[in-house]
Amino acid sequence: MSRDLSQKELGIKAGFDESGASARMNQYETGKHRPDMNTVKKLCAVLDVPVPYLYCEEDDLAKVIEGFVRLSEADKNKILKIIEKVK
Repeated sequence: MSRDLSQKELGIKAGFDESGASARMNQYETGKHRPDMNTVKKLCAVLDVPVPYLYCEEDDLAKVIEGFVRLSEADKNKILKIIEKVK
């Protein structure tokens, strides 16, 4: 995912203090600290992705999740039916 935001810009847009936004985002990115769910939701809102997207270890799955949430309800139901058929 590329949103062309620096760590600092992302942190500021998510509501972090400007002076510590970059360091805080770096700590999340490197795994030194883990954001709480409220912070995760804020970051996802800025990035315009669903929360599960940030927890995907596989790029393909992240793409599927991001694409799925953008579908109409009718298309989501079609996809779910396909998944049920191939299980």
